[in-house]
Amino acid sequence: MNAPSTPTHLLPEVHQRPVPPALIEALRARFGAQLSTAQAVREQHGRDESPFTNVPPPAAVVFAESTADVADTVRLAAQHEVPVIPFGVGSSLEGHLLAVQGGISLDVSRMNRVLAVNGEDLTVTVQPGVTRKQLNEAIKDLGLFFPIDPGADASLGGMAATRASGTNAVRYGTMRENVLALEVVTASGEVIRTGTRAKKSSAGYDLTRLFVGSEGTLGVITELSLRVYPLPEGISAAICSFPTIADAVQTTIETIQLGVPIARCELIDANTVKMVNAHSKLGLREAHLLLMEFHGSPSSVKEQAETVQAIAHENHGQDFEWASTPEERTRLWTARHNAYFAAVQSRPGCRAISTDTCVPISRLADCLLDSVAEADASGIPYFLVGHVGDGNFHFGYLIDPNSAEERAQAEALNHQLVRRALTLGGTCTGEHGVGLHKMDFLVEEAGAGAIEVMRTIKRALDPKNILNPGKIFQL
Repeated sequence: MNAPSTPTHLLPEVHQRPVPPALIEALRARFGAQLSTAQAVREQHGRDESPFTNVPPPAAVVFAESTADVADTVRLAAQHEVPVIPFGVGSSLEGHLLAVQGGISLDVSRMNRVLAVNGEDLTVTVQPGVTRKQLNEAIKDLGLFFPIDPGADASLGGMAATRASGTNAVRYGTMRENVLALEVVTASGEVIRTGTRAKKSSAGYDLTRLFVGSEGTLGVITELSLRVYPLPEGISAAICSFPTIADAVQTTIETIQLGVPIARCELIDANTVKMVNAHSKLGLREAHLLLMEFHGSPSSVKEQAETVQAIAHENHGQDFEWASTPEERTRLWTARHNAYFAAVQSRPGCRAISTDTCVPISRLADCLLDSVAEADASGIPYFLVGHVGDGNFHFGYLIDPNSAEERAQAEALNHQLVRRALTLGGTCTGEHGVGLHKMDFLVEEAGAGAIEVMRTIKRALDPKNILNPGKIFQL
């Protein structure tokens, strides 16, 4: 795996909590072969794609196959005050699933059934282990699709827990807008339901939104009702190259401010285009580019494209290069999603320290261009991609894992980037979540008062602090 290693000083001060043999025995009696204490299985569930690789693995892994399995695991863990860490496919980037205080990893990947498809209402109900690709494969013949696309084939439960978004968010929103209802197991092992399949409600507190983005710290999601959408009648993807990043960013800003309902608008800088070409065997022009996609009727797609093409020309953009067939579009988007792997392979033996921020679209140029200048001046190789249509972008700093100097430089660049975004009215994380890596930044962004409100909610819902403890903030 390509997750970068990180010295222990970057981890918050935590202590492993004991897992008594009595709990392991109780879990084994309840789950039999669904419980594993094998070292390899524990290590697999004790790492993700974050910068942290030196956290001890969980004491055991439970492979849940039903809501009852989740509830019984949490109930038994609560009796012994042992942490429970939900696990989907392990694609998180900020240390969400690491057992920083020890405990039991609760793997829900076997809970992977699409429970209901309500095509007339444009909703589906799924278990948390269903992945986005699996869902789209299940509903495509009905002329439907689920648009949230973070790149990795993540589990939908994990996507809800981290409030994921991705390439389509500029048009279709994030998981926050597309989760209608949840089934959740609380810290006591009780099963509750939040929300309904109705499009709106004024009934009490919005508990669904409370659990979406809670990163497994308030409850374990065991079922989701989601919005889905009709497959667009027309879809076209286009690449437009620019002489400077500033030109590409200005094109994006003007497109959004004009109200063009573009479905995807991705920035890839020239450096990263070279890496993608080498990795995915493409022949893209090695210049800064926007990779765009338009959805709608054939006439509306044509109108959108013509409008954006005119904006691009005013900002020194080249003529569009089109990818109109599904195969061509898939190839392009696969290459975009593999940009991370293309980058780490460009410097053999390197590790990547990646981050994400999001700013108001009017401040995108200010934030992005200053961050590019700092990265260039540092001399550290990097890659740059971004869902710039909604002001979100990602840097990955490619460092020698054995060089303390490079690591310090990369972390300094990361800190400067995030603080710049906060100064410009943005957020420390547009889609990766807080986890372990962004806890200090969350305090800067939200303020001590808001963090204390979060702590109050956590203490009320999880008084024994067993649900994914040590994430988002310290109690």
